[in-house]
Amino acid sequence: MKKIEAIIRPSKLDEVQSALDRFGVSGLTVTHVIGCGKQKGHTQVYRGVEYKVFLLPKVKIEVVVNDQAVDEVVRIISDEARSGEVGDGKIFIYPVEGAIRIRTGEIGETVL
Repeated sequence: MKKIEAIIRPSKLDEVQSALDRFGVSGLTVTHVIGCGKQKGHTQVYRGVEYKVFLLPKVKIEVVVNDQAVDEVVRIISDEARSGEVGDGKIFIYPVEGAIRIRTGEIGETVL
């Protein structure tokens, strides 16, 4: 099993979630986060005063899938989240040693 963690633009969340649902990914966790990368923030004006915003709002999607689905899930997220501009985000892949469904006590890939 692998955990796929994607940091994307909030405006792309619905597209990514819909595409993952069509593929059959049944569970995911979404967290609203702020951060910075190569985008380096942007400048805003508030009451006539210009200031720099370094931490921008993003969405973190976390999903655990079996090893065979990793490449396709990464492709789906990449395709749906891409705008072609700086700030589209990143995807990270981590190994998962195990999983347990608390309600039933099931162990392993059956909990996915």
